[in-house]
Amino acid sequence: MKQKMLLMIVFAIAMAYLEAAIVVYFRELYYPDNILAIFPVPKFRSLDFAVEFGREAATIIILVAVALLAERGRVIRRFAAFVFLFGLWDIFYYVWLKVQIGWPVSWQEWDILFLIPWAWFGPWICPVLIALIFVIWGAVVLFSQQEYTFDKKTTIRFIVGAILALFAFLQPAAEIMIQSGVEGIFTYSPGNFLWGVFAIGYIIMTVELFLMIVKKQGKNQTNQ
Repeated sequence: MKQKMLLMIVFAIAMAYLEAAIVVYFRELYYPDNILAIFPVPKFRSLDFAVEFGREAATIIILVAVALLAERGRVIRRFAAFVFLFGLWDIFYYVWLKVQIGWPVSWQEWDILFLIPWAWFGPWICPVLIALIFVIWGAVVLFSQQEYTFDKKTTIRFIVGAILALFAFLQPAAEIMIQSGVEGIFTYSPGNFLWGVFAIGYIIMTVELFLMIVKKQGKNQTNQ
């Protein structure tokens, strides 16, 4: 497991570098005057938008495929492998951007986080916070000899938390598109982020993930 985890870590960090390098090239193309300022969003050429959309989908597919190859145990362990990889990749994506171009400049600076199904906007620190709990929880599950499971209630509550966090990311672009159409995206500047909604979703996800571990360990001690 130690060798497997080391290879997963190396893969995630290397893939993060590749992802960051692509974004640097993209910024040099669309933000030639200042690659550190990404708002307002420029109008992408149709081909570039399609390629970027596909690249993001391919990134998730690659992470899922590697997780399935790395862990052949139960579904929960495969899920742990995926979130572990995803979390490391996301964290080091921002680390490499900082190394390569000095961005993010501030802790609350906004980013274009994703494009599927439409643009996700929000402070870059928010997905990193989620990535951090994914890495910690994934590592605990993968290193453990225990067989963890998600019961129905835990699964539902975790999904609710994830939806709340996702809503906080999708809301800014959705609101501007409702008010001004797609063209409004290209004049949008970061405003108020739904910190309360994100915080509630984040806490629910964190509690449900780690409560599962605590409950399992408690049962094991009782049985002993």
